Order: sequence, then structure tokens, then C-alpha cells
Amino acid sequence: MVFQITRSLLFYRPLTRSESISRLYSTAVPQFESLAVSVPKKHVFHVELNKPNDFNTFTMDMWKELNACFTSLSNNSECRVIVFSGRGKHFSAGINIQNLLDEETKVEDVEDIGRRARHYGKTISSCQDGISALEDCVKPVLAVIHNTCVGASVDLISAADMRYCTQGAWFQVKEVDVGIAADFGTLQRLPKIVGSTSTVRELVYTARKVQSNEALELGLVSRIYADQETALKEVLDIAETIAKKSPIAVQNKSHQPSGCAEWRPKNWRRRCSHQRDT
Repeated sequence: MVFQITRSLLFYRPLTRSESISRLYSTAVPQFESLAVSVPKKHVFHVELNKPNDFNTFTMDMWKELNACFTSLSNNSECRVIVFSGRGKHFSAGINIQNLLDEETKVEDVEDIGRRARHYGKTISSCQDGISALEDCVKPVLAVIHNTCVGASVDLISAADMRYCTQGAWFQVKEVDVGIAADFGTLQRLPKIVGSTSTVRELVYTARKVQSNEALELGLVSRIYADQETALKEVLDIAETIAKKSPIAVQNKSHQPSGCAEWRPKNWRRRCSHQRDT
């Protein structure tokens, strides 16, 4: 009885109403300004975009925190699966344009084109690294999208391992309408996800909206749920199922490079087999 009470005090805490389905199973929870991290189930971490008043738009700080967060969870032995979603009315409205303009003003007085290009190059690389951190994470990342998913947020979900959405979700590769390229990951990853370069180019060139039913037909998402609450509950259950599997097997299936001679089956088994998991 004493052990149960002690365990409850150590591993459980009441959460806000928006996190009512969550329980804290781990003490190794990273803290961020633009992201909320919780542990609703054993070995399952929940990462949420946490700027609802700004429609979870991406700022330079958020890019950096995404990189730090997923790098941290990739190395966290208590984390086996990550569910990724957004707080508030929308998943994400993409890049924060004002923040982007503020970043450009830092070098507006620099006349040398080479120095300006170097600054922009570092900025773009930082943004790309924030998104690629999801793909580089050895733990499976399950994205749950509700309502708006525009621009950079499409880049972001394309780096996840699995994607789910609500009936009211819609997707838009918006970059062409603001005169920039969708080179934070959409152009590189989306053709492989939907299996058609023709379809991707249509979406990129026209910036038309893709509703949830079409997203399912294209293979962009695996399932559609009625609302965000249902989606999170169901996807957390999927994550819990994955978390109960051998972490060695799951993490190497999630992160195994394709087309690399060194990662032939015999080499993978020699390096990654674990007797207790087989």
C-alpha cells in the first residue's frame, strides 16, 4: 500500500483540462516555451505545438526547440513512441510571416550579397534541421492533425512516420502564394509519401487545399477521426501498442536507411538483435 501511494506521488500529477487524458509516467520530461511535452502512457511521450494564440505558427525559436526536443527524446531511454499534435483551434497555420520579416531585417543593411546569402543559408538550415529532427529521431513519430495544416506545417508532418487527421482537417502547400519554395521538406518527402510526383507538383504549383478525404486517398494520412479528442485517444492507443513491442526492433525499423549497402539484413541482425526482445 505504501509503495502504491509513493508510486502515485512520483509518477502521477493532475493536468489541465486540455491534457485530461494524460498521466505522467516519466520524470525525464524536457521543457520548452513553444512546445508542451507530457507522458500520457508508459513509454509514450506527447509533444504539442503550444502557441495556440498564434495558431501555432513557426518562429525561429520554435524551429530550434523542435530540433532540441526531438533530439532529446531520440536519446531518452524512457521514450519509445512520440505522438505529435497541436494545441488550440488549429494544428498550425505555417510560418509566422512577421517573425520571418524580422529575421530578414537583421541583414538589410549588409550590402555584400555573399554575407547576406550566408546569413540566409544559416537561417534556412536551422529551420530545415528543426523539421528533419522528426525524421532523424529513432523513435516512431505519430502526427495528429486537426483543422488547419498549412505551409511549413505540411513540411513538418511529412517528416513524421505516421499521420492521422480529423474530419475537418485540410492541408495546403501555400509557399508559392508568398513567393517562396517549399524546401523545408515538402518537396523532398511528399512525393515518396503520396507516390506521385505529378500530384505533388500540382499541389505545389497551385497551392490548392486538400481536404481530409482526399488526404486519405492520397496516402498522406492513415485514418480520419471525427474530432481531435477522438483522434488523440485512438492514436495514443496505437502508440501504446507500439511501445509494448521490442524497442530495439521498432527503433531500427523506424530509422533504417534505404538503399545503403551497409544496412543489409545480415549486418542489421548482427548489430541490432537483442536476445531479451526475441
